[in-house]
Amino acid sequence: MTDTTHYDIALIGSGSSNSFPGPDLSDRSIVQIDRGVGPDHVFGGTCLNLGCIPTKMFVHTANLAATPAESGRFGLTSTLQGVDWPAIRDRIFGRIDPIVHGGEEYRRDHEDNANLTLVRGTATFTGAKTLRVLDADGGERMITADTIVLGAGSRPVLPPIDGLADAAPHTSDTIMRIDQLPASLAILGSGVIAVEMAHVFASLGVEVTLIARSERVLRTADADISARLTEILGERLHLETGFSTTSVRRTAAGVELRGRRDGADAVLEAEELLVAVGRRPNSDLLDVEAAGIDTTEDGRVVVDEYQRVQSGGEVLEGIWSLGDLSSAHQLKHVANHEQRIVRHNVLHPEALRRSDTMPIPNGVFTHPQVAWVGMDEAAARESGREVKVAVQEYASIAYGWAMEDTTGFAKIIVDAETTEILGAHIIGPEATTLIQLLIQAMSTGQAARDIATTQYWIHPAMPELVENALLQLLD
Repeated sequence: MTDTTHYDIALIGSGSSNSFPGPDLSDRSIVQIDRGVGPDHVFGGTCLNLGCIPTKMFVHTANLAATPAESGRFGLTSTLQGVDWPAIRDRIFGRIDPIVHGGEEYRRDHEDNANLTLVRGTATFTGAKTLRVLDADGGERMITADTIVLGAGSRPVLPPIDGLADAAPHTSDTIMRIDQLPASLAILGSGVIAVEMAHVFASLGVEVTLIARSERVLRTADADISARLTEILGERLHLETGFSTTSVRRTAAGVELRGRRDGADAVLEAEELLVAVGRRPNSDLLDVEAAGIDTTEDGRVVVDEYQRVQSGGEVLEGIWSLGDLSSAHQLKHVANHEQRIVRHNVLHPEALRRSDTMPIPNGVFTHPQVAWVGMDEAAARESGREVKVAVQEYASIAYGWAMEDTTGFAKIIVDAETTEILGAHIIGPEATTLIQLLIQAMSTGQAARDIATTQYWIHPAMPELVENALLQLLD
């Protein structure tokens, strides 16, 4: 019979939940259970190992690699002399991997964690407050806890396409550590991960084919933004829209994808395949049903506005969830915020804080960048409000002239009467930075009229893009 160990708090995961322990919890016994992420089940969560951080390090390198191709319109002649993929890869993971290993050692051995036990293995529920943990060697232990914080994250999805799994495609878990660049890469998907990876590999000289089932990429963005990005990517790489993949097989030359396009059979070929059609929460790995935990149709753990887990539509006391496991947004800044909310609420149950009080922004680090917050134009008009919409092109501001940008724009949507900012959308250079001006306004309750004319806007800096859009809305 396996012995059972009881703790005050059980943490599952090592992404955002890794920030949960601290000095103010030193009087409580904590167990941190971590399955790890990726093929090697490494500590530290998706963002650090497989997501936000390495991808943006690759994106910055890709931006540099793409610069020579765009230099001609500035009167410059420059060429990309070569791409040393192993050096690029090793520079990035040479920075990340020591942080990962150091973080695990810190949790396991440092005196700051004297009250914390790190357990590497896969946790599954056997009851509402009981967990079975299996380690990589088949060892088993039983754990109970008064408080359980779920931060088990998500993993890439392989859609049920005939032959796809047997073709051993790459996902975002594996593509960044390949030994060498393929001559050609097919990317199945058209969302955030797909368009970011398309930019990275196309900039490094790979022949990229981006395969979208719909007619537009990045369909979660505002329709005008999505249409513009589709147009730009269509000029930069092989973009296959309206392609429904029916089968995949590995061939001597690489990978063959068969499907339907415009009612006819079609075949696409590439040396390698990246599947980037989305991620699924790891609720099934936790067997949350055994604890009576509610889940949505797509597998997310159901939580209330305080991040308390639900069972039968009621609060399941003492169990909390955060991040990709329960959030529809699958964003690191959302997971971090929810972790802070959960931590406060565990420490201060008499003064619970809500997690749903701020607009959630999105940033996409493709080329050009895309960012948005709040409603898109269609949702704003469907809300029943009278709205005003301003569109400001980069090409019409002085810094836009300097950059020779002819495709980027900002779109801001406000309530016609109050000028409350309902949504903001930007495609173009530094969109993910420029959007922060509008995120702050929306989060602090400032309307367009409050910020357009009550501050100086540096001329001729890029924020004039936002200023000029706001001024349109005051006319």
